[in-house]
Amino acid sequence: MLILIGISADFDPVHKGHEKLIKEARKLADNENKKVVVYLNKGFSANHAPFFVNFEARRDMALALGVDEVKSFEGLHHRLVLSYSVPIRLKQMIDDGITDYITSASISLDEIKSKAQKFIDEGNFVGMPKSYTNRNEIRWYAINQFLGSKLNYHVVKEFNKDKYSGRLIRQSIIDNGMVITDDVKKLLPKTTIEILQHEIDADRIPENRNWVEIYKKMNTYSRGNLEKIAYLNGNTINEIIKRRVYRDPESIWAVFRRSNYGPVMTRLAISSIEMGVTKKEVMDLMKGYESQGVIPDNQKVQRVIDRAWYVATSRLDAREANEKFRNEKIEVNSPLCLEAGLNLTKFETKITKEGLKTDLYVDKNGKISVQFKSEGKKIKTNLRLPAEEVTYLRYIMDSHFIPVNGHIKKSEKGFKVKVIIG
Repeated sequence: MLILIGISADFDPVHKGHEKLIKEARKLADNENKKVVVYLNKGFSANHAPFFVNFEARRDMALALGVDEVKSFEGLHHRLVLSYSVPIRLKQMIDDGITDYITSASISLDEIKSKAQKFIDEGNFVGMPKSYTNRNEIRWYAINQFLGSKLNYHVVKEFNKDKYSGRLIRQSIIDNGMVITDDVKKLLPKTTIEILQHEIDADRIPENRNWVEIYKKMNTYSRGNLEKIAYLNGNTINEIIKRRVYRDPESIWAVFRRSNYGPVMTRLAISSIEMGVTKKEVMDLMKGYESQGVIPDNQKVQRVIDRAWYVATSRLDAREANEKFRNEKIEVNSPLCLEAGLNLTKFETKITKEGLKTDLYVDKNGKISVQFKSEGKKIKTNLRLPAEEVTYLRYIMDSHFIPVNGHIKKSEKGFKVKVIIG
């Protein structure tokens, strides 16, 4: 069996910058009797959006330029941010027998190593600074080193990123009525142009979101149901309900902008809504990979929960507490179960029963609340908790991927909600 050289990409579409990367990989492969394997993201791009060009066409574009084999990463990018999907993709490549990883960047490998060291030391790859040039390449190198991989890392000098940009190429084709202009053709290999034109003629470009499904959920879901969806926090859910009705994509983008979501998180949240991705689904996926030793310790689910408890109970400013928790490897004993009081009317108390399942949500006034049904009646009420537990629970509910569930519990003075975290 040949030793493998791996490339991980979207290739949407394959342009001359990608062609250069493949040629350099091909040279390396031919000199060392290796095989070039490209791993293409499938379903959703690394930026959490539908692809412009479908997987089959992008695969053919790569193969036409001399790649030996194309494999896929599927089901990750509508569920996970890059700091979680990158180690999973790396693990798959290593398990497949990849020994060399090749990528393109405008900075040198030494510069990548220097910028990556801080994240390697901390074992935390969330929040890579936006100011970093080639931050995705820095992330891949840092995680590769942190996981103890023996993958050899190769960097090819990339073409002008402002010119050879998949985003700009796609936008030009759309703006020109699905025509590949002469200026764009100069940026694409001949084989890409042929395949791309065939896909346009067959009306398979671009792939689109299921906006009908997205409008339906954003227009009709209750706060409790929206709270279950990954990457939605309490403030955003209230903005979604406040700004109804949604009939066009711009109105949806606007509500996330008002909630201070950047473009990447907005795309991920919309993808999660579209695909019905729940916080529990994301958490279970993360835990599955944790058991395989793939997820760095500081990013594990329990550490996220522990950080929320520490910040909520610390006397420090939230930012200072976060820094202290991460840098000093603090251990805490976080409660995974809370008992909260209810504010029920006499009638509501009369029809409430032990064991009823409840949905938690943040109401329009920012209060943590609960809703449940009993005897055909919908009951909504705020929870009564100590201040520290309120802060802790709010951090958890805003974590994007840790679910909270509750059920009614009989107490000496009436009823409580037993809240289960994770």
